Amino acid sequence: MKIYTKKGDDGTTGLLYGGRVSKDDLRTEAYGTLDEAVSAMGIARAAGLSGRVEGIVIRLQREMFVAGAELATAPENRTKLADGVSKVTASMTERAEADIDELLEVHPLPQEFVLPGETLGSAGLDLARSTVRRAERHAVRMHNQEKVAGSEVLRYLNRVSDLLFALARFNEAEEGKAAPPSRER
Repeated sequence: MKIYTKKGDDGTTGLLYGGRVSKDDLRTEAYGTLDEAVSAMGIARAAGLSGRVEGIVIRLQREMFVAGAELATAPENRTKLADGVSKVTASMTERAEADIDELLEVHPLPQEFVLPGETLGSAGLDLARSTVRRAERHAVRMHNQEKVAGSEVLRYLNRVSDLLFALARFNEAEEGKAAPPSRER
């Protein structure tokens, strides 16, 4: 099997369940940005994470494909989406919230902005967080254009970026470290 199809040589790409759009379409920006976030999470995992953090990160990587599938589907094909497979569900958002609560119970967040980079793993998680935030901004624009109406994806991406921040700080704390504050004291 060849990795190239040549179908995108004209600057278009196929959507899930049919249709083609320009490769610079807002939809491709959104799900392409999630692909970047998955890669950033992979860097964090390769750098080494605590077992608890790594387990959540692997789940999030898989869930990014669910969110990406939803974002890669034209509005007229939304009825073909399957909960938790190609469509984000409320339970996915709730799981992210529960993870945040559990992590913060063990290691509360700092009460100020911090500088990413205390550990390679937490830096990868912070990169993933900021990348998910960018995907969220694209998804908001899609929502405003009624391309993801009635979707849970906005709430989910908002929660995942919060979770990635909590995961980065939790992992640092598990290693006995803390990111320095953003302001010099």
